Amino acid sequence: MKKMEFSIQINSPKEKVWKALWDDASYRRWTSVFTEGSHAISDWKEGSKILFLGPKGDGMFSIIAKNIPNEQMSFRHMGEVKDGVEQPENEKTKSWQGAMENYHLSESNGSTHLKVDLDSVEEFADYFSGVFPKALEKVKEIAEE
Repeated sequence: MKKMEFSIQINSPKEKVWKALWDDASYRRWTSVFTEGSHAISDWKEGSKILFLGPKGDGMFSIIAKNIPNEQMSFRHMGEVKDGVEQPENEKTKSWQGAMENYHLSESNGSTHLKVDLDSVEEFADYFSGVFPKALEKVKEIAEE
């Protein structure tokens, strides 16, 4: 697993950045950078399951490992979803099962520093390096509206 980190400074309070990240409509906007039609299905409570899906119901399922409103959201990725159905563990999912994706917000003088750190398998590292900064720019755009 490769550890990756991305960050951005956003000229909005952390409550507004949090809302930009996790409210359904804005979540769909910024994650469209990864795949148009991306969305999440969850109750957003710590310990709950979350489904990260594309428009055809494919994606992954994870556990919300930490949810401290306006400060931190962490996901532990567990497996794949195909056509809206969780798939049994296989060799491919074993290679990234348990990978973490963490969002940290800290505010100073009304401006928020958003840091994302994640575990990635090597084959997706270049993809994330290219697309994650664009996604964070989109979060910034939404939060600063």
